[in-house]
Amino acid sequence: MWRPGFAFAERQGAFVRGYHRSLCVYSHVHRGTKERPGLVLGLDRGGSCRGVAFRVEGGVAEATRAYLRAREQVTLVYREVYVRSRLADGRIVDALCYVADRGHAQYAGRLDGSELVRLVAQGEGVSGRNTEYVKNTHEHLTELAIRDSTLEWLTRRLG
Repeated sequence: MWRPGFAFAERQGAFVRGYHRSLCVYSHVHRGTKERPGLVLGLDRGGSCRGVAFRVEGGVAEATRAYLRAREQVTLVYREVYVRSRLADGRIVDALCYVADRGHAQYAGRLDGSELVRLVAQGEGVSGRNTEYVKNTHEHLTELAIRDSTLEWLTRRLG
């Protein structure tokens, strides 16, 4: 959301029902290792979620999907699905999303606060420290006027 890594023609706020943002995925690559996992966000079943949708031009759509698969599907912890989304301008679109696979070994589910702090504090992977990921995500959500109470609480706890 805050570092898409691909060219896009349009970016705007989006809202989905049936999924919520959650630190529910053990990171074994980007923000942790198998021995010392971190936590990353996934869309998990239930609730709703405000975020950002990106529109890419048809000529680069397949290359963009390939890039996202290479980045997001390293360990196949997400399911690639299209989710009905309401854009900020009122349009309804089917947006490509990566939803946490509850049957995958890296699915963490709902964790208590002390475990969130422990895992995020220890996590470091090929993309950097897990604390940086949480703080940057919280900061960018705040800039978009999106409140996430878990990330807010965790950012305060991490200092």
